[in-house]
Amino acid sequence: MSTPAPLLTRRRLPISIQTFAKLREEDCYYVDKSGLAVDLTESGSHFFLSRPRRFGKSLLVDTFKELFEANTPLFKGLAAEHRWDWSRRRPVIRISFGNGVLHGRAELDRRIRSNLRDNRAALGLPRPAHIDPEDVADDFADLIAQAHQQQGQTAVVLVDEYDKPILDNLEDPAIARQMRDGLRNFYAVLKEADAHLKFVFITGVSKFSKVSLFSGLNNLRDITLDARWSALCGYTDDDVDMVFAPELPGLNREEIRRWYNGYNWGGTSVYNPFDVLLLFDRREFHPYWFETGTPTFLVDLLAREAVFSPRLDRMCGDLELLSTFDVEHIAPEALLFQAGYLTVHEKRVLDNGDTVYTLGYPNREVESSLNRVLLPAYGVPRQVALASRMALLEALKSADAVAIRAGLHALFAGIPSDWYRSNPLAGFEGHYASVFYSHLAGLGLDLRVEDATNHGRIDLTLRFAGRIFIFEFKVLDGDRPDGSALAQIRDKGYADKYRSHGQPVHLIGIEFGRVVRNLVGFETETLNAIVTE
Repeated sequence: MSTPAPLLTRRRLPISIQTFAKLREEDCYYVDKSGLAVDLTESGSHFFLSRPRRFGKSLLVDTFKELFEANTPLFKGLAAEHRWDWSRRRPVIRISFGNGVLHGRAELDRRIRSNLRDNRAALGLPRPAHIDPEDVADDFADLIAQAHQQQGQTAVVLVDEYDKPILDNLEDPAIARQMRDGLRNFYAVLKEADAHLKFVFITGVSKFSKVSLFSGLNNLRDITLDARWSALCGYTDDDVDMVFAPELPGLNREEIRRWYNGYNWGGTSVYNPFDVLLLFDRREFHPYWFETGTPTFLVDLLAREAVFSPRLDRMCGDLELLSTFDVEHIAPEALLFQAGYLTVHEKRVLDNGDTVYTLGYPNREVESSLNRVLLPAYGVPRQVALASRMALLEALKSADAVAIRAGLHALFAGIPSDWYRSNPLAGFEGHYASVFYSHLAGLGLDLRVEDATNHGRIDLTLRFAGRIFIFEFKVLDGDRPDGSALAQIRDKGYADKYRSHGQPVHLIGIEFGRVVRNLVGFETETLNAIVTE
């Protein structure tokens, strides 16, 4: 099968366009998901999909709407054009909680009633007099039944941002529980209305357990980690090369991959569309997606749980853990994964049949940006971190050991003594390594944590500016260095795997003292590369 020629004509970039009709009518670039949408409708009827914010979920929901409403002209030239029955038009009920922030149960009920009014108006269905307008569940159930009866076709229900009222209130658990209970009452209608429904698609950022939010909705299939639908939202590598070919000249293709590719839910890796579109518009690499949200709750949770930041790039969890998300219990792994800060790197099926997922950063944007916002949680003031980052980058370029030590000493000295007295993280065993790692990761450099060798695991390996740096950390009870950090690198032969890479290898042993809360030992050694013929 021949590969189609890439598009050569530049089109409008669909930045922030979430309406399928507008995107198609204004001749925007469009990555065709209509074929996957048809595939999904042919494989079942009730689906749930979790994806991070700004991943094209709303556009996908709108695509389903146009399909079921049989708006044939919008799909001309797309995969769905010759695969869909355009003679049958179904009533579509679309519910969205994407606009604004709701601060209580009363506001939630008002938003639901507004959604129901809008859908009745669009379908030309009045609310019967016997339906209490305050009873949103009864109103919803009647709307579904009426839609079926009026058109003689079973209805379609599409729910976008189903969880936003809860997520917006996670910092106030009491309000978040109110939102959860109100939504559970609303979504419970779908179970009893099954005879009137052809297709149900619910999407959002998080995956609340079925017990807490979808109790009784046993036919709702979760396709979040189904490899077949990994690319249902987002752009694949081929999409970028083919659809956006006219935008690529002048940009480093490998850097595009390094910065923005890598989101994976067990199948094909994808790019976040928001990043790609902003890159093509502004023509410079920048953490566009990360900066659209302030992960305050996430950072606070990681700090409260004393998460060892070097392990963020190799967290493990089973399906139950990654799905354990509720107001009363939010596992850091689940939050990081569902919010898009970690993604699936490996999937393993154990001998007992359990599936274990290894998680890690999707790309440079997330790794660098997340670690930068973590540093203040570990006590490093933002201005100190910025100044130290700039100095460390220059010191690493020239492998200036004196400057590297001075920069790291200044970094830890910049943590206020008040922070140590008042913060529970001060007693955290991995605090020093977390600060050091997040500081380097914030530079967006090529890091490997617990780098495996034949003799053990290196604490941290850095490849930068044609050099290889091997770091080993020790935390000492006293403040007199004992040389054990560098000795371990030598004794374990950690450098052996890199000696033939044709680059100088710098061994750096760093020792921290608990009393002075800073470096007490810093030893280095440089090995010349072994040149092989």
